[in-house]
Amino acid sequence: MTVAGHAHDLILRGARVIDPSQDLDRVTDVRFTAGKVAAIGDALVPGPATEVRELRGQVVTPGLIDLHTHVYWGGTSISVDAVALARTSATATFVDAGTSGPGNFAGFRKHVIEPALPVRILPLLNLSFAGIFAFSGTVMVGECEDLRLLDLMECARVARENADLVVGIKVRVGRGASGGSGVAPMDMALEVAEATGLPLMAHLDHPPPSRMDVMSRLRKGDILTHCFRPFPNAPSRPGGGVWPEVLAARERGVIFDIGHGAGSCGFETSRAMLAAGFKPDVISSDVHVLSIDGPAFDLLQTLAKFHALGMTLPEVVACGSTNAALAIRRPDLGTLKVGAVGEASIFEVLNEPTEHRDVVGEVIRTDKRFVARGLVLDGQWWT
Repeated sequence: MTVAGHAHDLILRGARVIDPSQDLDRVTDVRFTAGKVAAIGDALVPGPATEVRELRGQVVTPGLIDLHTHVYWGGTSISVDAVALARTSATATFVDAGTSGPGNFAGFRKHVIEPALPVRILPLLNLSFAGIFAFSGTVMVGECEDLRLLDLMECARVARENADLVVGIKVRVGRGASGGSGVAPMDMALEVAEATGLPLMAHLDHPPPSRMDVMSRLRKGDILTHCFRPFPNAPSRPGGGVWPEVLAARERGVIFDIGHGAGSCGFETSRAMLAAGFKPDVISSDVHVLSIDGPAFDLLQTLAKFHALGMTLPEVVACGSTNAALAIRRPDLGTLKVGAVGEASIFEVLNEPTEHRDVVGEVIRTDKRFVARGLVLDGQWWT
């Protein structure tokens, strides 16, 4: 693990540095000193105690942020280990998408979030008291099916008492998540979000509710995850184009997040949306026990899929860093501006034949493969 100490000086030498927050994309050096970004420039001069990492041929970006993950590992059946995943995906920040609720958030904080540092976990708090409590290959019970589990006052209280960590409220609606409760849990979650001044992330699976029901309720700054899901409730129209309620939501300032997962991102939908000029704001993995071994794998592989679908490397980096930081209202993250938090993700784009699979089994082939090469956390090379 990284040795603590803020006098450390590190130079990443000769990589392709992509920082969408500064419209930067060129081969140069990045320096981290005392836990912060200290300089970006050519041929930065090391001191006698400076650690220098030669990274020619690799890519350096702001610390990647996965906006939709499930990482209450050991406390919930859905979750995976964020620290292990950080190493294999070069991801600095995991936004946990409502794995915990008011009833078990304290355990998430004490037993997972705090020990994971310097890997950062920022939670969205689930409206449901128990969070996502029954999600596995053999047991699947939606946490919003029973309205008795939804206590608005408790959710607001826990969010306020943990305001240093909680970055939003999460609600899952759809046939699988809310069953006969329909869209009612979303209306309740919106009330909590309004009361706490936080954004809402809404999951939508099979109807009911409908795409229109959910889209019409989302406010500026709220997040629709699974935004390129396949039929039903897909955002693209049969034959091409985008449904009017989806366009209206973007016009209002709703944030569109991929949230790939095991059932929530289709290549057919993605191609249709991209062809219509509708790109995602954020690309996230929705990594959990049923998606970590495919089809999602992790954030880096999800970014690679959208690169294969035609988005540029700077575009997908923005969707996994700068844009994700803005979605959780943390502009101090997702940037390599001088003085910013000393974090960077390092990966390589290899010229190798690669296959990508979506949630319905469609395969696309490309000649590019993304491979994690390292992380800088707290201004130091993290291992």
